[in-house]
Amino acid sequence: MNEQADGERRLTTRQAAEALGVKPATVYAYVSRGQLTSRRDAVGRGSSFDAREVEALARRNRREAAGPAAASGELSVRTSLTLIEDDRYYFRGVDAVELASRHRYEEVAEWLWTGKPAPGARFTAPPEALAAARRSVAALPEHSGPVDRLRVAVAAAAVADPLRFDLSETAVLGSARCLIPTLVGALPEVGPAQWGGDTRLARRLWSRLTPQEPDPDALAVLDLALALLADHDLAASTLAVRVAASARAHPYAAVSAGLGALEGPLHGAAGRLAHTMLVEVLERGGAAPVVAEYLRAGRRVPGLGHRLYRGQDPRAEALFARLEQLPQASRALGAARDVAEVMARHGGGLYPNVDLAVAVLTVSYAMPAEAGETVFAVSRTAGWIAHALEEYQERPLRMRPSGHYTGPRPPRPLP
Repeated sequence: MNEQADGERRLTTRQAAEALGVKPATVYAYVSRGQLTSRRDAVGRGSSFDAREVEALARRNRREAAGPAAASGELSVRTSLTLIEDDRYYFRGVDAVELASRHRYEEVAEWLWTGKPAPGARFTAPPEALAAARRSVAALPEHSGPVDRLRVAVAAAAVADPLRFDLSETAVLGSARCLIPTLVGALPEVGPAQWGGDTRLARRLWSRLTPQEPDPDALAVLDLALALLADHDLAASTLAVRVAASARAHPYAAVSAGLGALEGPLHGAAGRLAHTMLVEVLERGGAAPVVAEYLRAGRRVPGLGHRLYRGQDPRAEALFARLEQLPQASRALGAARDVAEVMARHGGGLYPNVDLAVAVLTVSYAMPAEAGETVFAVSRTAGWIAHALEEYQERPLRMRPSGHYTGPRPPRPLP
């Protein structure tokens, strides 16, 4: 530490890193995000930092690591990826719906990862990783679900990547660009695999979801769904990813943590439930008796409402607008509207969410009920990687809340 003429205390990069409990490279990441200011030494030997500014940032980091935020009682995690505000959501400050409407999924993923445009981005699975993932998935029982297959594929791809423990940004991005197409390629094909030169991830995924041949408009809707679902702030699975990344788990392990949380019926199963409901509405010729049975059984009607939006989910709004242009989606779209209208007449006050919109697509093109889960998991892998990249720049193990013990007070006699 050195003292300036005006009494200002300055820290070297090494001293600032020690005070913050991070690597020197992370100190410069704080500078790039505007959380610290640096000054070049007069002799040009390096940068120095205002000690008071470093101490204030260290205090903020300690408060985050301590657990619940005092004001809201909820865990607060600093992120520059997704903002949800006034019934809209934004990826790195850009309207996410507009971004997803104009760019393919791969380009949206690159924007989340790097904050830079990537026109024409393509993802390619390494042959060795893809072969290992396919062998592992093929060994599973026939009744295995899509998330089962994806979890096994991630583990196989990890073992095939000798650089998985390299947590530098370059290495993690390289792994991400290989992992997502490996996940898709490991899923069993149920439809025509002839892509006709179309190498988009959405085209490769389509042949894993339905035996029907895709038309360009239907493929565009699937690609839009993938792009819209890529991230959505700190959902349960995303928080699990950040906890794993905080412990410096490699990106494959972090994605595995997200897939584990996705297995919960309150997070990943919503698309399956909405699909099943729409099929029943179509079979029975109307939504009223189906909705009545849900309410009578005390069950929530799937595909409606979202805790982060007062009005309609903007992701659903964008998908419904595209689905209206597909003649094959008209029956399922009508069923979804019927459900929303029945609920509105009874004062439900709930708007359709993205799960209902994706269900319209999966029902319309003879996809299985679990197809929505597959789309969600593949898409959200991009967001999970983006959050892992952010977390690798933070102080390790900062997500260590203290337990609030409610058991009997010691000492107690041995049982």
